[in-house]
Amino acid sequence: MLTPTKKTIVLSDGREITVQTGKLAEQADGAVELRLNNTMLLATVCSAKEADEGVDFMPLTVEYKEKFSAFGRFPGGFTRREGRASDYEVLTARLVDRVLRPLFPSNYHANTIVHIIMFSSDGVDAPDALAGLAASTAIAVSDVPFEEPIAEVRVARVNGQFIIDPTFEQIKQADMELMVGATYDNIMMVEGEMDEVSEDDLIAALKAAHEAIKPMCLMQKELAAELGVTKREYCHETDDEEIHERVRKEIYPKCYAVAQAGKADKQWRNEQFQKAFDEFMETIPEEEREEKTPMITRYYNEVQRDAVRRCILDEHIRLDGRKTNEIRPISCEPDYLPYPHGSALFQRGETQALATVTLGTKDDEKLIDDVLRHENERFLLHYNFPSFSTGEARAPRGVSRREIGHGNLAHRALKRMIPEDNPYCIRVVSDILSSNGSSSMATVCAGCMALLDAGVKLKKPVAGIAMGLITDEGNVKHAVLSDILGDEDHLGDMDFKVTGTVDGITATQMDIKCDGLPYEILEQALQQAKEGRLHILKLINEAIPQPREDYKPHVPRIVTMTIDKEFIGAVIGKGGEVIQGIQEQTGATISIDEIDGKGYVEIAAANKDSIDAAVARIEAIIAVPEEGQIYTGKVVSILDFGAFVEFMPGRDGLLHISEISWDRLENMEASGLHEGDEVTVKLIEVDKKTGKFRLSMRALQEKPEGYEERRQQERRNRNNGNGGGGNNNGNRGNGGGGNRGGFGGNRNRDNRGGNNRNRNRRDDRRDDD
Repeated sequence: MLTPTKKTIVLSDGREITVQTGKLAEQADGAVELRLNNTMLLATVCSAKEADEGVDFMPLTVEYKEKFSAFGRFPGGFTRREGRASDYEVLTARLVDRVLRPLFPSNYHANTIVHIIMFSSDGVDAPDALAGLAASTAIAVSDVPFEEPIAEVRVARVNGQFIIDPTFEQIKQADMELMVGATYDNIMMVEGEMDEVSEDDLIAALKAAHEAIKPMCLMQKELAAELGVTKREYCHETDDEEIHERVRKEIYPKCYAVAQAGKADKQWRNEQFQKAFDEFMETIPEEEREEKTPMITRYYNEVQRDAVRRCILDEHIRLDGRKTNEIRPISCEPDYLPYPHGSALFQRGETQALATVTLGTKDDEKLIDDVLRHENERFLLHYNFPSFSTGEARAPRGVSRREIGHGNLAHRALKRMIPEDNPYCIRVVSDILSSNGSSSMATVCAGCMALLDAGVKLKKPVAGIAMGLITDEGNVKHAVLSDILGDEDHLGDMDFKVTGTVDGITATQMDIKCDGLPYEILEQALQQAKEGRLHILKLINEAIPQPREDYKPHVPRIVTMTIDKEFIGAVIGKGGEVIQGIQEQTGATISIDEIDGKGYVEIAAANKDSIDAAVARIEAIIAVPEEGQIYTGKVVSILDFGAFVEFMPGRDGLLHISEISWDRLENMEASGLHEGDEVTVKLIEVDKKTGKFRLSMRALQEKPEGYEERRQQERRNRNNGNGGGGNNNGNRGNGGGGNRGGFGGNRNRDNRGGNNRNRNRRDDRRDDD
C-alpha cells in the first residue's frame, strides 16, 4: 500500500481544496480524491496499453456520476438504485471531456476511460466545478500520456464581484455564471449564461477564472514531480515518409483548388475532396491498399486541413466563397405549422431548424430528481439531430450527449428572456432538418420566433451566431470567421458560440484547439459576433416584430391568483374534496403551491367560462364574511333549536329557530326546512370572541302589518294570566287539603308559573330582535 500524498489549494475566499492520491482505487492507472468542505469526488483514469487496430482518433470516454447516498437520499424508481446518467451528469461529463480531449497526444489512440464519482456533498458547494480538476489530477499522477494539466472553475458575478467556485446560493444571485477550463497558459473551454452582459464583462470574467486556474495547474505538476511520475511509451501509428510526401505533393494542390473555388454547394465540395483521395488511392498497389488506407487517410486529412486553412489565411477565401465576416442567406418563417401553439422555420445557408412551442399547465412541469436538485422546471427546450439532416443512413439510437449539450446551450440562451409572470409551462422542440454548421444557434433563432408566434411575451428577442478561427504557428496570421460551416468548425482552431439580445450576451460556449490565443483575438471575435447577432435580430424583427397579441384559439387559458396561506386548506378541502369538486363542476384544472407564506393558485381551462366559474368559486372560499351581507347557502344540519347553514364554502352559521320566520314556531318541523335545502340568509352577527356566525332569514322578510301591536297584546295577556294564576294558587294552598297536599299543590303550580316566566322572558327577547 502506498503512502497517501496530499496537496492543498486555497481559494480567494479562504476555502481549501484538498487533493489526495495513493489511498483509494489503487489498481487504476491514476486515482485521486478531491475534497472541498463536505464535498468529496473520486476521479480515476484507466487507459489500454495498446490501441485497437484501425483506430486513428482518441477514443476517450468521460463518465460523471453522483451517488444519492452522497446527499443522504434514496434514488427514485422501482429498483431504488442509480440508473442511466441524468442530463446534469451528461452535461458535467461533456464539460470535462471538451477540455481533456485536445490535450492527449495526437498520435495516442488507446481506449481511455475517466470516471468521476461524487461520494459526499452537503448541497452547499457545486461539485461540477471540481470535476475537471479531479480528472486532470488523476491523469497527472498516472503514466497516461498528457500534454498539460488542466483545471476547471466556475466564475460568477454577484453584486459586481467575481466569485470563484461559488456556492449554489451564490449562483442563484449571479447575473453572470461561466464554467471555464484552461491550462496554465491557455483557455480551452468556456460555457455559461448571463443576464445581457457586455463583451468587456465576459472578457473580464475569463481573466478572473484563468488566474484562479493557474495555481491548480502548478499543484498538479508539483504532485507529479513529487511522485516521480513517468509517462508510458507507446507507438500507435505506422508512418511512411515517402507516401507522406507523395500525399502532400499530389493531393494538396487539388484540395487547395477546391477551397479556392469558393462554392456554396457542400455536396460538390465533398465530392471533389473525395475524388482527390480516390485518385491517389488508385496509385497504391491493390495488395497494399487495405493495410495502408488508415495511414493514407490520416495524411490526407492533414493535407486537406492545411490547404483549406492556408487558402483562408493567404487569400481570405472561405470554402463557400464568403468574406470572413459575412453571414449566409437567412430565411425566417414564423407560424409555419397550423396547429402547434407556436412554430417557426429558421434557415441559414444549409442549416435548417424547425421549432415548435407547446404551452401547458403546472401538471406539465418537468420534475428534476437529481441528487442535489429536486424541483420542477417550467421552461423546457429539447434539441433533435436526426441522421437525415446530414444525409446519413443511420438508425436513431436515443438522445445523444451532443443533443443534450446543444439543447442545454439554447435553453440557457432563451430562459432569462421568459417573463417572470408567464403563467405557462413552456416546451420548445427544435428539430434540425438540415445541418451544415451551427445548428444550436439556428435552434436559438427558431425557438425565439416560435415563442413569439405562441404569444409568449419575451422580454427581448434572442439570436445566436457561431464564430470560428484560423491561425498559423505563432499567430502571425489569423482570421476570425462569422457563421462558420461544419467543415470550418472541424478544420479550424475555435468554435465560439455567442447568443444575446440587442443589449447584451445571454449565453456562450467556446472550444479552443490552439495554443496561446491572445485576448485581443477573443475581443475581435466577440465584436464580430455582436455585429452578426444584430444583423440576425434585425431579420427576426422584420419577420415577427412583436409577440402574437393573443394566444391561438386552441391554447389552454391560464389565470393565476394569490391567496393567503390560511385559505389553502379551505380551497383544497378535506381529502381534496373541495378542489376536486370545483374541477368537476367547472372543467378547469387547478393547482396550488405554497411559496414564501402565500398560496399561488393556477387555473387552466380550454375556455373563459370555465376559468371564470372556477375563479368565482375560489373567490367565494377566500372571501371574508361581513355583517349585514346577504348569502345563499345550504342547510347542512337541523337541530331542536335551529339549523346550521353553509353560507360560504367551508363556513357554517347558526340559523336560530327564532330567526326563520316572523311567526312563532313551536319546533323545527314547523319551519319546513330540510337538510340540503338552499336558503337565502343575512349575516347579522360575527361573535368577536369565538368567530361564530349568526344568520337570519327573518331579517330578509317584510315585517307583517300590526306585528308589534299583536306581540304587545300577547305579552299583556301572558302577564295577566300569570298574575291571576299566582293568586289562585295561593288561595288553594291556604284553604284546602292538608299541609302536605297544599304544599305539594303550591310547589307544582309555582313551578308552572316559573316556566311561564321563562317563556315570557324568551318572548320578550324575541320581540326586541
